Amino acid sequence: MPKRKKLAKTPTSSQSKTAAPRHSDSLQDEDDDMTFSQPTTSQLQKRLEMLTPAQVAQKTAEVVQYFVVKEQKKVPVRRADIVKYVVKEYRNVYTEIMKRVAHTFDQVFGLKLVEYDTKNHIYMLINKLDTVEAAPFGISSKDPKKMTLLFAILGIVFMKGGAVKENLIWKQLKKLGIDPGEKHEEFGNVKKLVTDEFVRQRYLELVRIPHTDPFEYEFRWGQRAELEVSKEKILEFMGQMFDQDPRVWTQQYKEATQANSAHADSAQASTSSQK
Repeated sequence: MPKRKKLAKTPTSSQSKTAAPRHSDSLQDEDDDMTFSQPTTSQLQKRLEMLTPAQVAQKTAEVVQYFVVKEQKKVPVRRADIVKYVVKEYRNVYTEIMKRVAHTFDQVFGLKLVEYDTKNHIYMLINKLDTVEAAPFGISSKDPKKMTLLFAILGIVFMKGGAVKENLIWKQLKKLGIDPGEKHEEFGNVKKLVTDEFVRQRYLELVRIPHTDPFEYEFRWGQRAELEVSKEKILEFMGQMFDQDPRVWTQQYKEATQANSAHADSAQASTSSQK
């Protein structure tokens, strides 16, 4: 009787799952996002005709709510996540939904929806109001003490030309009575607040300095700060902190006033385009 050949063991489904990379979900999200295509106007119109106005309005409201939840923690939002968790089977009319979402935030909330990273398609909400007039100092916040700390750091970075070594920031904060090495009564773990929360919210960037061994890092303004914070107000804040007329810092004063003029022109152009 001929001997049977031994069959090679095939991995079970559970074994296959174990062997899969831990980041497979994120890779799948990236693949889904890469296949995302923008429809033509006629294609979009045909797709919308297959849906009722109520369906599109409901999905728009769900996306708005998704952004509102994320905004509470100032967390930027990825297009891949919007499609995966909210838009889902309506992805073929995504562009129309996002257009309506942006209009809702503009008209109802006074916020501007910005795709600040067009390569990776990441959005954030910023204050649409003129930052010169908005309070306090261009950012409205439920926690003004944290905002004061943030403004102190943004001010130091601005005054030092846009980039400051991490260890210098800690030294400057210590001079202001905030010791990053100790638990603070108001802020708790200061280093975690600055390097985790402020960086995650895109108010600050923590960038590795090339050719340093051991590694050194520097702070810069983040994308949200660039879009939302008035340099003129930052300079006023620093003037109050050091009891100085902001005009004594001639270089920074010039940069701040120029940035303010550019912001005003941009806001005016945006308003005109909406009429």
